[in-house]
Amino acid sequence: MDQSPLRERVSDAVALLAGKRTIRCPDPGCRVSVRYRHVAPDEAKRLTDLATDHTRH
Repeated sequence: MDQSPLRERVSDAVALLAGKRTIRCPDPGCRVSVRYRHVAPDEAKRLTDLATDHTRH
């Protein structure tokens, strides 16, 4: 399902209000994102690294 950027932003804002963090791949056209809540700092770094490293997905 291809979401529009506005729809993604609204979804991210709703998730943020629920205490979740969303990290998206910075590569244009890549639809990968990771959303997490209540994780240890080391796990948050690992998930962020995974989402932002386009070569890993």
